[in-house]
Amino acid sequence: MITIIQRVTMAKVTVNHQAIAEIDVGIMALVAVEKDDTDKEVERLLERIVNFRIFADEHDRMNLSLQDIHGGLLIVPQFTLAANTEKGNRPSFISGAAPEHAQQLFSYLQQVALTVYPSVQFGQFGADMQVSLINNGPVTFTLRASKSQR
Repeated sequence: MITIIQRVTMAKVTVNHQAIAEIDVGIMALVAVEKDDTDKEVERLLERIVNFRIFADEHDRMNLSLQDIHGGLLIVPQFTLAANTEKGNRPSFISGAAPEHAQQLFSYLQQVALTVYPSVQFGQFGADMQVSLINNGPVTFTLRASKSQR
């Protein structure tokens, strides 16, 4: 699994002109499921997101996690993150999970996230979403959870 996390002062997801998810200070995570991902990658990625230290402490150092600051978490499915862009001018999605598998793991991610982190909201799998945010910093990181990290 791959995610891009952004430290935000606000983030919102809209579908059909309706806001479906919104947070204030926290992390917005764009998440893609790759072909060989399992429940283990979901659990590891979520653990990394909520514990990754990207918020300033009293010395203005990135030393606090989302859990430390009790911020919001907005998780948005985004299959294009799994694209291979190394060759040519068109992305290849060969490493991405099939839609059924990706939806199953995103649903599992939602279940686990709701049990381990109280302030979480979600984008809608398969929807045409409009995502708005204010990136604080800007601070943006790419995180991976793969079989090699187990």
